[in-house]
Amino acid sequence: NKQMLIARLPAIILIIFIENDIFNILRVQGVDYEYTNPSFFKSFKSESKIETINEWKYLDFDYPTFVDRQRAIRNGDFVPKNNLPLGIDKYSNRLFITTPRWKDGVPASIGTIPYPTKENSPAIKPYPKWEDHGDPRSPDCMKLISVYRTAIDECHRLWLIDSGIVNATINLTQICPPKIVVYDLKTDNLIVRYSFPETQIKEDSLHSNIVVDIGVDCEDAHAIVSDVWRYGLLVYSLSQNRSWRVTNYNFSPNPIASNFIIYGLNFQWLDGVFGLSIKVNQPSNERVLYFHPMASFKEFQVSMHLLLNETLWITNSQENSKYFYSIGDRGFNGQSSTSGIARNGVMFYTQLHKDNIGCWDTKKPYIRANLGTLIDHDVSQKLIQFPNDLKVDNEEQQSLWIMSNRLPIFLYSQLDYSEVNFRILKINIHRIINKSICDPLNTYTNASKSAIVSIEEGQCY
Repeated sequence: NKQMLIARLPAIILIIFIENDIFNILRVQGVDYEYTNPSFFKSFKSESKIETINEWKYLDFDYPTFVDRQRAIRNGDFVPKNNLPLGIDKYSNRLFITTPRWKDGVPASIGTIPYPTKENSPAIKPYPKWEDHGDPRSPDCMKLISVYRTAIDECHRLWLIDSGIVNATINLTQICPPKIVVYDLKTDNLIVRYSFPETQIKEDSLHSNIVVDIGVDCEDAHAIVSDVWRYGLLVYSLSQNRSWRVTNYNFSPNPIASNFIIYGLNFQWLDGVFGLSIKVNQPSNERVLYFHPMASFKEFQVSMHLLLNETLWITNSQENSKYFYSIGDRGFNGQSSTSGIARNGVMFYTQLHKDNIGCWDTKKPYIRANLGTLIDHDVSQKLIQFPNDLKVDNEEQQSLWIMSNRLPIFLYSQLDYSEVNFRILKINIHRIINKSICDPLNTYTNASKSAIVSIEEGQCY
């Protein structure tokens, strides 16, 4: 049944034909005109399943003894209210949680909790052990200083980006060079510790996200690290043990998207390239990096082949700028932090303004008609307050892991420690996208026909 929506504007008529009982959106001068079949969303969201794995009012750490914990509190080495969980990852029977040293009193910046756990709010055990974490007051740069996020590869390795920065929210201090650290997850032994050279670091750089690409074997591995404050990517080659910096104007923030109004707080974040996710196209094995700045509504892509060719970035990087391009946008208030792609080719991404998670089947065009929302609004408002990090695990039946942490309130207001402030959530990917627009098995293609008419600036509509 073909249905028709007519929107009358001065001097013009807009006609949108909508087929297949789904929906289509026509965007004119920043305004959405849309037709939606409610039964579609009902079938989508009835499958929504979200599981709360852990939740905390405030964080605690697994000290060897009670006396050690009390001593750390007295000395100011542990200030519970200054600790906030940021990154989340999952491997086997452990969850990895990062706690960057944004404020004083953070005793360790990465740790683990068991999964499944018998406790709802377990203490975090520093990873791999207490002795591997440095003291910001007398820094040893061979130790971990301030870990932001992690990546777990198919070769059972944990990669992490240590920013080397403390007190980033008060008086940013770069006490150690940013570095990549890699551990063997089967033994928890150190594999690699690599500090980026000074020539690749800018003043006030902040390295806060990392993804890993595996080529022909486990030695053919590259880490991609985002510099969110100085708008670049650092590429590290494991086999060569060297790195290079990649620049592009699409890494920069959009000033229009830098304004955030969340939980009654109004603040500006000019975070550049942030979300990173890699897709492997079969059977060609061609790999693509999808990326977006946090202060942006758009998604971009570039070939991994381009990023991994160091010589291209030593000679003339401007020649390569045309190969970075936008594939679409998420619309107003579509800012996102992290993203990840499952084996079925579906991308998941955080929706910061909406306290939700979005999805997109990468086989379909990146248009708003193909972008889904995973969780019912009433459910997401109860469980998610600022979805800061997101990971897709490597299990046979893949799940989505979300860290909700109320970051804006932590930074610009005051958390209420009588309430739950932090949550780790788990979603079964197959169930959440089943029969939705993000389901690769949903062969629906937008067959709608639309007439798009431009409107001159200043016209009434």
